Amino acid sequence: MFDLFKNDHLNQQHDGAIFNLSGLCAFSTDSYVISPIFFRGGNIGELAVNGSVNDLAMCGAIPKFLSLAFILEEGLRMEEFWEILVSIKNASEAAGVQIVTGDTKVVEKGKGDKIFINTSGIGVIHPQANISFNRVSPGDKIIVSGNIATHGVAILSQRKGLEFETSMESDTAPLNGIVKNLLDTIGTDVHFMRDPTRGGVATVMNELAGQCKLGIDIIQKAIPTLEEVEGACEMLGLDPLYVANEGVFVCVVNATRAEEALQTLRQHPFGKNAAIIGEVTAQHAGQVVLTSKIGGRRVVNYLTGEQLPRIC
Repeated sequence: MFDLFKNDHLNQQHDGAIFNLSGLCAFSTDSYVISPIFFRGGNIGELAVNGSVNDLAMCGAIPKFLSLAFILEEGLRMEEFWEILVSIKNASEAAGVQIVTGDTKVVEKGKGDKIFINTSGIGVIHPQANISFNRVSPGDKIIVSGNIATHGVAILSQRKGLEFETSMESDTAPLNGIVKNLLDTIGTDVHFMRDPTRGGVATVMNELAGQCKLGIDIIQKAIPTLEEVEGACEMLGLDPLYVANEGVFVCVVNATRAEEALQTLRQHPFGKNAAIIGEVTAQHAGQVVLTSKIGGRRVVNYLTGEQLPRIC
């Protein structure tokens, strides 16, 4: 493993990593328990790297270093583990981050589910970033960077009894590059960012409305969603707004820079389907209101009941 992830920091082989950072930094950690561990468009290893990279990017940070910890269940095939390791290497190189420390534990068969991964990340805040819900104001525009719900439906499509005749793949991807482009272009006019993973876009919007004590209006026909994803959600009785994403983020930007932000996102391969989906309002504070495709309006509440399990 040292040979696969070798770099000057990891090669020190301390109990931790030693490195220099200057300026304001961000730190994030997350654990990944997805089932199945291999899915169309990626696997748990790639997902773990991208997940922590994206969490840092949503803080306005340029990701630099990751830790990597495994909990392995007895019986995991070495061929599968190696494939996951290689995908981690490729994903970290694509994101421009280094894995500088880690850990591995093994549990008895039946005490886990093949493999769980924890990653923690450290990054340096972009010099033009100032990301906070406190900066959100009435009139700000809400942008989503791409098609929603693709990851969640792709995972569900591979679970027992939920196979669909579709080629849809997870959209898992590192978002630090597209976020850097956005911050380079409009800087502090980006007020808020969040990746809508478990709980989807609806959860992010409700959390934001509650934090900033403002209302949010979103337009259903403006929300980019693949036709096959909409069809699968209808079949399963799911609302795409609540389904997990892994290669998409939501941002709130100054209205005067919204079109510029949109064009910047669309110039990046991960943002070609970006769209303005709504705006922040002083009305109906704390609530998210959706204008449907037929013109009706309804409140989009927090998800009731259990969220989809083992989705990320």
